[in-house]
Parts: sequence; structure tokens; C-alpha cells
Amino acid sequence: MIIREKCTCPLEIVHDIIKGKWKTMIVFQLGNGNTSLAQLERDIDQITQKMLLQHLRELQSCGIVDKIKTEGYPLHVEYYLTDRGENCWMRY
Repeated sequence: MIIREKCTCPLEIVHDIIKGKWKTMIVFQLGNGNTSLAQLERDIDQITQKMLLQHLRELQSCGIVDKIKTEGYPLHVEYYLTDRGENCWMRY
């Protein structure tokens, strides 16, 4: 994901972060609380696991989303909105 260095408006940076078909839906689902990858796949119609993981990684690199890994077997991972993501979510 490329985020521009110079911009004329802060919304350009926001657009760079959340552009795409799925990111807004992912953030919306995570606004309801922590959830697993499998649950996100069920909640978002027609998204593939590959696209979901790609968008989650991009949102994670921007500090919007993070994950909790639980030790043991089977491995359980939950995704959640960070404070930065929560602040963005709560404004809307």
C-alpha cells in the first residue's frame, strides 16, 4: 500500500488507507468488537480469505487494526481495532 508523502488535503491520506472494496466493511465489522478471521469471512459476503488477509495486513501496517494470538492448540487469532482505529470509527 502506498501512502502519499505530500497532500493538499488530509482526506487524501485517509483515502489511501481505506481505499478498496473491503476495508470499510472490515473496519465496520471490527467496530462491533474483537472477532476471528473465520467470523469476518462469514460476516462479509463474497470476500475471499486471501483478500481478507491482505486487507487486514494493510490495515495493521497503518495502525488501524491489530491481532491477539492465543497460545496453544488450536491457534486462535482475534482481530480488533486499535485506539487509532477506534477513534476513527467513533467519529462516524
